[in-house]
Amino acid sequence: MRKIDELLQELLEIGASDIHLSTNHRPCFRVDGEMRFKSGAELVTKEELKEMIYEFAPQRNIKELEERWDTDFAYELPGKSRFRVNVFYDFGGIGCVLRQIPARIPTFEELNLPEVLRTFCFLKKGLVIVTGPTGSGKSTTLAAMVDLINRTRREHLITIEDPVEFRHLSRGCLVNQREVYVNTQSFANALRAALREDPDIVMVGEMRDLETMEIAIETAETGHLVFGTLHTNTAAATVDRIIDKFPANRQNQVRTMLADSLKAVVAQTLCKRIGGGRIAAVEVLVVTPAVAANIREGKTHQILTSMQTGKKVGMSTFSDTLLDMVKKRMITAEEAYANAIDKVHLQSRFSEAGIDLNLAHTMLNDLSSVFDEKENRVSKAKILAERLNVNPNDAAVLREMVVILATDEDPQERNGKEAMKYARKLMEVTGHEDALSLALISTACAELQNFPDAMGWAHKALKVAKINRDRDLIIRIQNYMNLYKRNSAPRGE
Repeated sequence: MRKIDELLQELLEIGASDIHLSTNHRPCFRVDGEMRFKSGAELVTKEELKEMIYEFAPQRNIKELEERWDTDFAYELPGKSRFRVNVFYDFGGIGCVLRQIPARIPTFEELNLPEVLRTFCFLKKGLVIVTGPTGSGKSTTLAAMVDLINRTRREHLITIEDPVEFRHLSRGCLVNQREVYVNTQSFANALRAALREDPDIVMVGEMRDLETMEIAIETAETGHLVFGTLHTNTAAATVDRIIDKFPANRQNQVRTMLADSLKAVVAQTLCKRIGGGRIAAVEVLVVTPAVAANIREGKTHQILTSMQTGKKVGMSTFSDTLLDMVKKRMITAEEAYANAIDKVHLQSRFSEAGIDLNLAHTMLNDLSSVFDEKENRVSKAKILAERLNVNPNDAAVLREMVVILATDEDPQERNGKEAMKYARKLMEVTGHEDALSLALISTACAELQNFPDAMGWAHKALKVAKINRDRDLIIRIQNYMNLYKRNSAPRGE
């Protein structure tokens, strides 16, 4: 038996969702959202881990890894489960993450999905976007929707994925699943070709670039039903993210196209369920005529108001959903607060509903764990790390963590490797088109004395900041770039 198969068997036995393999670390499992190192295991050396990975990785992906330093593919434990695999290099050496893909597609009820999502499965045309940070369950939600379509409609359904995760047998629908880099060169190529393949419904695993977004919108406009995913935190922010992807001189045209073709946005995040396991908290935007007018006229800031008053058509905000889940005793009030986008608003809703919120569970009161006796000081980075233990996807805390680790005046706080780790996590949460995230990853590079890369990331950040017309951030990035030219890192940010 392959070494990886033994670890994956253990993953299935303990009910973990992921296994992380890193050079000079013990294998680490994610159970109910928390990381747990394999007890009693030896540290895995660079040579041992490379041999283990090369034993099961396809030859094509080994070549891609050696050329690009990371690669994605799917792996199957025969008769038991499939896994989505990412192999990468970091400062320690080679690393690998395998995420379990359940053999059986969960139902709407098992996933606690709102009933309005069923109605999206019966649309004849338009664009439906499922969004959320990495690891928020987007693929599973889409799989449940595709499965419902497959069982209830008699049409042609094409999926474009990287890699193919859930496998859909043709039932009521004819289903063709195409894997990027295996069956097609790119999402954009496959989506363009799909128009000549007589589809009724197209599912795009990730709308990661401008070309893919543009073709997806055009496909929806020409009478097809298109499902896609993005990495944004809220439904309302998704509309802005799409529009901002396009050049300024095309944004009015895109607003009109979106107003006509976008039917719904589903944003979600995973919460720890009372009693074990995780459950999705879902925010839903249904594009009514009023919302379409907001999009067309560039008044996207008014969308949240429409969502707050649109319960009759199935709309809900994260605050609505989290409050309801607390009332139904699915999650604790503290878990809801940790995952809330607008924490102040949710706290006021709790007060109105008479729900007690013990912030001692979500904020750090005991400084003993962050006190560095040797230096006789409290570590700011350790305080933030405690907060990230509560919500690993808190973008504000991640930003603050990178600033401290990369730019703090106290050299005891700075740590370039850790800054880079949190900067990459931040980009997973906010997306690669967030100017501040790009700027912060440049500061991590600078702390590592890698000034060419720091300048490269700063250029990317400056380009996005100029598109967004964020004057303060533009000045900040330009100051960074002046420092990088002198091989200096920012300090005291």
